[in-house]
Amino acid sequence: MVGDFDRKWAQSRAGAADEQVDTRLNGTGTPAGPLAPGGPGSFGSTPAEKTAAANAIETELQSNTKTATEHADEATNTAVKGFEGWDTAPGLKKVADTWDKQVKVLMGRLGSEKSSLRGASGSVRAQ
Repeated sequence: MVGDFDRKWAQSRAGAADEQVDTRLNGTGTPAGPLAPGGPGSFGSTPAEKTAAANAIETELQSNTKTATEHADEATNTAVKGFEGWDTAPGLKKVADTWDKQVKVLMGRLGSEKSSLRGASGSVRAQ
């Protein structure tokens, strides 16, 4: 069985060596698709769209994430108390701590994206 695998692996490697693969890292050819969501010639979004996206992050994503996190924390804390004295309680506590760390990273990322959008909304001018 092992010999059969080794033989097939050697054949695959030999076949791959015969194939020529060209990669162009800094080519100037035409890309296969549009460069931005707006298509060729479009930067992708206007300052107003960037501001709207930043506002959506602030009023919807950050707010809803905070609310969901508080709800999950309350439910988990109740469960931890309910399983007090069992091995499940420390496990739930560890999960809750991991969750809190992940939420903190997410909230930081959302804040960073929001700031970047707000900064970019005024820094790029259409030509």
